[in-house]
Amino acid sequence: MGLARLICAAVLPARPLLACAAAAGGILIAGCGGHVEVSKSDAALHHGAILFNERCSGCHTLDAANARGSKPEGQAAPGERTDGPNFNVRKENRDDVLFAIQNGGFSGSIMPANVVVGRDAEDVALFVERYAGKKAPAQGKTGGGG
Repeated sequence: MGLARLICAAVLPARPLLACAAAAGGILIAGCGGHVEVSKSDAALHHGAILFNERCSGCHTLDAANARGSKPEGQAAPGERTDGPNFNVRKENRDDVLFAIQNGGFSGSIMPANVVVGRDAEDVALFVERYAGKKAPAQGKTGGGG
């Protein structure tokens, strides 16, 4: 019986410490998510931005969705296969974005087809159409999807 009390006494004080560590870890993880710049007042655009952040930010960059997946600006060396277009500097139209979503991009690269579908795909396409290309050079041309 004495040994059981000794073991329990040693374990019990650690529980509050573990709970605090778990809470601190949760706060750190929540703080890494970043801020989507699209107002909730337009539900479809905001939903598209959230989905873009969740499903596309691993390979694409678009500030309005807090997405940083493309090769860093100014990097001359070849990037990773997963470095998709930087939509801050590349303007897109809704139909091209929908085509890219449904078909896995235009170049036959690594982009998965149907990463979002249905209404979700339409919301992402609308979001990209409205927010892509805001940092494009004036002489920039409209490109095909990713």
